[in-house]
Amino acid sequence: MTELAPVDVPAAHEIWNEYAAAHPRATAGEGPPSVERFGDNPALCEQLLGLVLDGTKTATSSLVAEYEHEGAPLPRIGSHWIACDSRGRPRAILRSTELRLGTIDSVDADFASDEGEDDRSRDSWLVEHEKFWRRSCAAIGIAWERELPIVFERFDVVWTAPADEHPETD
Repeated sequence: MTELAPVDVPAAHEIWNEYAAAHPRATAGEGPPSVERFGDNPALCEQLLGLVLDGTKTATSSLVAEYEHEGAPLPRIGSHWIACDSRGRPRAILRSTELRLGTIDSVDADFASDEGEDDRSRDSWLVEHEKFWRRSCAAIGIAWERELPIVFERFDVVWTAPADEHPETD
């Protein structure tokens, strides 16, 4: 599995500053948001980010243990975060619109569909997310358990980086 490039935090803060200047009410009192990416490998990252940028993916889910491992706070409704591509370049600013905590088995068909992945069914979501979280747990040194708490998040894309700033290269 190929490694993801480090995120470009200065570039992410630059697009945050552009967004904040254009939308001061939406960002009042909020410092630079977390800089993240989807997936754990370049192909998955690009696939999921593409679904976000084309409007198919409007939800995501993460293990609470991943936030704890990174020393990061859990998201809150109205908070922003920056999604980067596999090369670490910021591509979009997302705003959390709905959050809940639950376990893997608490996902419903609507949420699975809103994640926009695979065939968008709950069954597919369960299979693929368990595989992903098994890898995530191994990476942070914990055992996967179906009862681990998960953050279920819906979001809006509120800002995208201009396409010409992110040319496709081989």
